Amino acid sequence: MYQLGWFSTGRDKAARDLLATVNSSIKLGEIKAEIAFVFCSREPGESEESDLFLRLAEDEHIPLICFSYQKFRVGKAVPSTSQEEALPLWRFDYDREVMNQLQSFHPDLCVLAGYMLIVSQEMCQRYNMINLHPAAPGGPKGTWQEVIRQLIESKAQETGVMMHLVTPELDMGPPVTYCTFPIRGKPFDKYWEKIEKLPLTSAKKHNEEEPLFKLIRKHGLAREFPLIISTLKAFSQGKVKIMAGKIVDAEGKPINGYNLSNEIN
Repeated sequence: MYQLGWFSTGRDKAARDLLATVNSSIKLGEIKAEIAFVFCSREPGESEESDLFLRLAEDEHIPLICFSYQKFRVGKAVPSTSQEEALPLWRFDYDREVMNQLQSFHPDLCVLAGYMLIVSQEMCQRYNMINLHPAAPGGPKGTWQEVIRQLIESKAQETGVMMHLVTPELDMGPPVTYCTFPIRGKPFDKYWEKIEKLPLTSAKKHNEEEPLFKLIRKHGLAREFPLIISTLKAFSQGKVKIMAGKIVDAEGKPINGYNLSNEIN
């Protein structure tokens, strides 16, 4: 059976919903895999939200490993290394301990599902890990807010959602799977017209409450869970694989991501 590792900080309802949705798809036989373990970077009692997440994993009888990064970092030095400026030294030690606690598991694929830590190079080399990014391959980097701001500024015609291979450089891993959708035509055009009439320096162009901003986010968000489900189906069926850090199709040919747009409307 194809083995999945699940990494999450469990900080909100979305983290619980995603785990429940994927596990339900596995039970229905849609995803030919099993969740070998859930790893949470919080421990019981750290927050009400993460406690609900931990309870969900326990109720589903999924092996659960908890290791608090907040507790681990207490008293640790904070300077970054020259190798990886984004991470302080204690984070490398934390990841090594995580890998030590997970050494009895051998996942084929690990999913970062609301995991709020940048993963160190050592952990990226140990596991094939994928993460969600709210843009199409070659699209804007950053948070979903930053992505949408860049889409509006560049007057983009389309966007998308992708799963990408996790690397130490945030959002820089190669695309694994993706779907795209237009942000022109109905119902977008009337909001584009409004935005484009604003002065270039108008703060409203960057306002999350603007209808165009909210509409792009709505359409992207609606595709996130379906993309994750379709991605895990594709992996469990051998339609897409990770070989030596490269994304390949069923025949082992390198691809720039597996396009799932036809499956996700």
